Amino acid sequence: MFRMIEVDNLDAEELRIYACTSEVQLLRYFEPAPGLFIAESPRVVERALEAGYEPVSILAERDLMNEAAGEAQGGREIARLARRILERCSDVPVYAADMAVLARITGYHLTQGFLCAMRRRELPTAEEVCSGASRIAVLEDIVNPTNVGAIFRSSAALGFDAVLLTRACSDPLYRRAIRVSMGTVFQIPWTYLETPAPGYVRDLKRMGFAAAAMALREDAVPVDNPRLAAEGRLAVILGTEGEGLRAETIESCDYTVKIPMAHGVDSLNVAAASAVAFWELRKFR
Repeated sequence: MFRMIEVDNLDAEELRIYACTSEVQLLRYFEPAPGLFIAESPRVVERALEAGYEPVSILAERDLMNEAAGEAQGGREIARLARRILERCSDVPVYAADMAVLARITGYHLTQGFLCAMRRRELPTAEEVCSGASRIAVLEDIVNPTNVGAIFRSSAALGFDAVLLTRACSDPLYRRAIRVSMGTVFQIPWTYLETPAPGYVRDLKRMGFAAAAMALREDAVPVDNPRLAAEGRLAVILGTEGEGLRAETIESCDYTVKIPMAHGVDSLNVAAASAVAFWELRKFR
């Protein structure tokens, strides 16, 4: 089945990628080749495996590993998920420790006691990601990994086909972004835009998309405007927390779009705004 390696030495070399390596160091771990990322929780790890990502090692709570090793028909759902992963990763080192030790290694309490280090892959081009897409989300300089993860989750759930990000955005494969997305970063195609703002809007139009900038302006149309829903290919562009989209980006777009609101509220968190916009502009009505 698998060989569980007991861990009690926090300085063990094999745990360095979990304990002492920052997100940026993981990203550059095999530079110039793609590096590593850490997926957390059995459900998220399973989605990464299903998407074809290669596991390097697993670090998990000892009790969970023991339960998974003895699991047959019943038991907790988390143990059944862990067992499925272990069966798929029989040649991958599995390190196990008490929850308190895991917290000391990783620096925080693991709610589900399961981490997997995985290899990144070369990213596709924007043209490859958008081939055949009718609805895409574009993220301009969104730096909070929680917001990035939440937008991915909304994109996947509400039928958007792909996500494009400017280079200043938080990495979708940062641990927190993956966790908040519930693993949907592995289910929806994504990549970075090579052209900085506002030039990337021209690239979107060249690929056949109408560009809709989410912004508060006097000339903005409401998100439920029928013209938006009628567009065959639509790119919904969301801006950074606080400042929003660059003025040059907005001017380059075909539409400026707002979400009508009550009680004098002038804006929503970018992740919340994305869910409202994606629901209204989805194609699978």
